[in-house]
Amino acid sequence: MKKSIKLSGFCLAKGDELKGDDRYEIDISDDVAIAILCDGVGSAHRGAEAADRVCNFLKKSLKNRPRSWSIEKSFRHFIESINKILYQESMDSYERTELITTVAVVLIESNRLYGANVGDSRIYMQRQESLTQLSVDHVSDDEGFEGVLEQAVGIAPTLKIHYFENILKQDDIVLLCSDGLYAVLDEQQIYSGVQVGARHLVKSASAKLKDNLPDDTTAVVVKIGSVSKKQTLKSQKLDIPEQLHQDQVVDGYRLKKPLIQNNRTWLCEKKDREYVIKFAPFEAIDDERTLDLFVEEAWNAARLKAGFFPKAVIPKKRSFRYYIMENLKGDQLYSHITQRALLVDEGVSLARFLLKMAQHLLSYDLVHGDIKPENIIRAQRAGKTYYKIVDFGSIVEIFSISSRAGTPSYLAPERFENSNINEQSEIFAIGVTLYEALTSKLPYGEIEPFQTPNFKPPKRVTHYNKNIPLWLDSIISRAITSELDLRYKNYSEMLYDLEHPEKVKPFYDKSRPLIQNNPLLFFKIGFFVMLASNLALLTMLFK
Repeated sequence: MKKSIKLSGFCLAKGDELKGDDRYEIDISDDVAIAILCDGVGSAHRGAEAADRVCNFLKKSLKNRPRSWSIEKSFRHFIESINKILYQESMDSYERTELITTVAVVLIESNRLYGANVGDSRIYMQRQESLTQLSVDHVSDDEGFEGVLEQAVGIAPTLKIHYFENILKQDDIVLLCSDGLYAVLDEQQIYSGVQVGARHLVKSASAKLKDNLPDDTTAVVVKIGSVSKKQTLKSQKLDIPEQLHQDQVVDGYRLKKPLIQNNRTWLCEKKDREYVIKFAPFEAIDDERTLDLFVEEAWNAARLKAGFFPKAVIPKKRSFRYYIMENLKGDQLYSHITQRALLVDEGVSLARFLLKMAQHLLSYDLVHGDIKPENIIRAQRAGKTYYKIVDFGSIVEIFSISSRAGTPSYLAPERFENSNINEQSEIFAIGVTLYEALTSKLPYGEIEPFQTPNFKPPKRVTHYNKNIPLWLDSIISRAITSELDLRYKNYSEMLYDLEHPEKVKPFYDKSRPLIQNNPLLFFKIGFFVMLASNLALLTMLFK
């Protein structure tokens, strides 16, 4: 989103004034672009303040809007709320309206444009060779009162909001502007100037009047680049079935049996081949956040083509919101290690797989978020063991703060304090998975949801499995330490040690007693201390 949309804004005060009554705000974050323009009514003593407050209020409110609300509900609720606040404040302070401003606002999410306006600040759309006004001018056309505002924020206890939606296309341009711009430039001049940007438009209007603008003049230009596949996926109008049942046929896929208790993931069959089909949660019909998460999951599943993951596709012609995955022929790693811990060579192979998988995700600025034996499939091909990692739903952007997303027993200590998800926290999960795979034990025990554990130094891997070489013991200990300054910082560091065991340095946890860190050294020191003590006693006896 940030790469496909460009925002620009520019404002000039009228005449030779240094500051006018217009304000604007622009923002792109979390795949949402917001642009707001307010023209404070100059005849009101606090018009500029009203414009400033409305811009800031709408920007903060729209960025933090409840995900279950529609955009239209959000626009109407927030504009009506700030209108009541400004109107009441004016009445309390002046017994007349003094905090008055127009507003034009757009929000772009997925491939949709959502817009609203109150007053005479305009919103235009330029598409190909046409310029179309999308907003409505709330002004009087009565004789003698032409152009007088009939609607504005703060002018009355209630107001009329014009709202609209449009599908966006590549190379569309959206313009927000105050009346100071379109009063000077005609539509042809706006059409020509909007392609260059906001600054060019306002400067053109100023130059036309020899830098003596009669009114504050502001423009905000939003240029739409390519619309991403994820945005297109979300905008598709697809049903979400509430109930699914055995032998139901969905677009040629016959449902055979549910694979997960919630009945949203099924083993299915089409043309004598088995697949896995995953449907969006039914709650996604009304909950935008749930829909966003599923679209993100499906999009990641389809674009992550590397062999670390099961193959997945989003069929082009679907009647429901779902995606298809290959049916992996193998067993959960967890099921395997409950019967037998991995051999050393198998553990090293698993470690390489997980680290290279994590590096691949990192190239997309992603992390898995829930690495554990239950999410790893162990299978055989031509007599050789290979692994696949599943659960596309847990994959998130690196450095995102996702509370305790993941499985508690594999979460790094800092994640319990709402730290972001990063390479070090993923390395911890990889280390815990290796520890469990090689010992059938969890280093810090079973941790329950919402529990805040005490991360005391765990027993070394070699305590449970004497076949583990010391170099591998050191690698795993460094990966699962609660001390961030001792833990590997990058996947590449840990992978280098795995591939160069002769260069691995012994790991010493500062919080462990010496006998746990290095038993051999402990007993050597003990031997020499005892020897020295005995010699000292003998010397004293023979004096």
